[in-house]
Amino acid sequence: MPKTKDGLEYIWTDKKRTLFRLSLSFTRYYLTEDRFITRVGFLTVVKDELEIYRINDKKLKLPLLQQLFGCGSIVLYSKDVDTPEKEVHAVKNPRHVSELITACINEQRDRFGIRGRDMVGGFPGSPPDEDSM
Repeated sequence: MPKTKDGLEYIWTDKKRTLFRLSLSFTRYYLTEDRFITRVGFLTVVKDELEIYRINDKKLKLPLLQQLFGCGSIVLYSKDVDTPEKEVHAVKNPRHVSELITACINEQRDRFGIRGRDMVGGFPGSPPDEDSM
């Protein structure tokens, strides 16, 4: 069931977990149908948004200590200039979250008619490869 806040419908939201699966951190993660948002801070808040369709690959990390408490981390690799790599640290049910992200990626790519092969190459404004000349 989507949660609504700030005019956005969140598919999933969670906090970064610390020892013993406690959410004593000021890092919060939000997943909407088209963005992955990270909000960090208490007095000074930094909010970073990553458009879902720009994600190229993801990796699931399950360290032993996190596994003992039902947590894990997900690393997202993207074609975003600001955030080429984003780690989603210590969240509950990481496999389920990874599947949600994959579903959103596929939905957005179908919506825009984009596939992973369409995003291969350098960043906009980067010099061309010697092989392509």
